[in-house]
Amino acid sequence: MVRLRSVDVMSCAKIYAILHMAIGILVGLFLVLIGLVGFAAAPGHPKFGMVGMLVVAALSPFVYGIFGFIFGAIGALLYNWIASAVGGIQMELEAVPTPYIAPPQPPPAANTAV
Repeated sequence: MVRLRSVDVMSCAKIYAILHMAIGILVGLFLVLIGLVGFAAAPGHPKFGMVGMLVVAALSPFVYGIFGFIFGAIGALLYNWIASAVGGIQMELEAVPTPYIAPPQPPPAANTAV
């Protein structure tokens, strides 16, 4: 039995930032799709909504990444604080043996005696 007593705050924050940036890209693509549908539905109206949607779509990965970093750091700090009070998460780990693969046998030497 092992116990996870603390996590590195910066590493958690970086992972959360990258994950949330990926989510922001997906949200941005969805917003562009909505903007294109709106653009096609009303071709004669002003396109301020479409421009705004594109700006929001372009900024969403960065905004999501920043908030992911902040909330990842806060989450790691809270985990470390709570784990120091109650002992952390207990985990049972199992060692997985690496299979041994024997090297191939060299071919038998050819008899070259005449």
